[in-house]
Amino acid sequence: MSLKMNREVFITCAVTGSGATQDRSSHVPRSPAEIATSAIAAAKAGAAIVHCHVRDPDTGAPSRDLALYRELTERVREADVDVVLNLTAGMGGDMVFGDVEAPLPLRRDGTDMIGASARVAHVAECLPEICTLDCGTMNFAEADYVMTNTPGMLTAMGRMMTDLGVKPEIEAFDTGHLWYAKHLVKQGILERPALVQLCMGVPWGAPDDLNTFMAMVNNVPQDWTFSAFSLGRNQMAYAAAAVLAGGNIRVGLEDNLWLDKGVLAENWQLVERAANLVENMGARVIGPEEVRKRLGLVKRAPLAR
Repeated sequence: MSLKMNREVFITCAVTGSGATQDRSSHVPRSPAEIATSAIAAAKAGAAIVHCHVRDPDTGAPSRDLALYRELTERVREADVDVVLNLTAGMGGDMVFGDVEAPLPLRRDGTDMIGASARVAHVAECLPEICTLDCGTMNFAEADYVMTNTPGMLTAMGRMMTDLGVKPEIEAFDTGHLWYAKHLVKQGILERPALVQLCMGVPWGAPDDLNTFMAMVNNVPQDWTFSAFSLGRNQMAYAAAAVLAGGNIRVGLEDNLWLDKGVLAENWQLVERAANLVENMGARVIGPEEVRKRLGLVKRAPLAR
């Protein structure tokens, strides 16, 4: 795609994630109430989209509990601030192998493999405006863990999302994921123009160097909308790089716990800093209504009790 700085930028806040960050910062929200409160504060600070996982309220461990997703959705939609809700659909494809000399059977602690309908059940229940689609399989940080998303699984999940009227946000952790996403669009599984998140610096996907980032950007079709992020101290640097390359940005505690060296962040602070960065670059932060028009989203009413 041709490069042109984006002058009208939307910010996504990745509120909590599913990684083992819950004990590294007291600001990482656990319960639906805490996650919703943090998401609402991020929206007031300038986030047009909030990307949400749910966690066990007691342990902070990642969860797929439909009741937790429903409570979170209700709280966000009933808030006094408008925001686009983006729910993860990434869970349920986790394989943790045994010893390198005896990889099978899979380890019970950490392995979470379920079918396509179960992976999308909370999306069908809550009907967020956006949900994520991790568009490939990859070795993911830990020694024996594989994030598993087969072509068949992605085809099934993508079709379900499209049929539900929920816009998939393609999560591309490497160039091959973009290649397959374009195939899904070509096959009519996902609608054009698509929405994609370029996920940089996640071990062991695409490294967060600028050459790799530009390779990813140059593989995004001209009519698609993209955002990008990187992890830790590179979060704001890649926010700036994404805007310069014509994209939008994602920040939040899922990807980075720190505001400054030794200073733990809250989600709203990361969003506020990103908004200031955008404005200091001479661009404008746009809100949820403009995002809905750009992406063809329909605002959902609060869930019936």
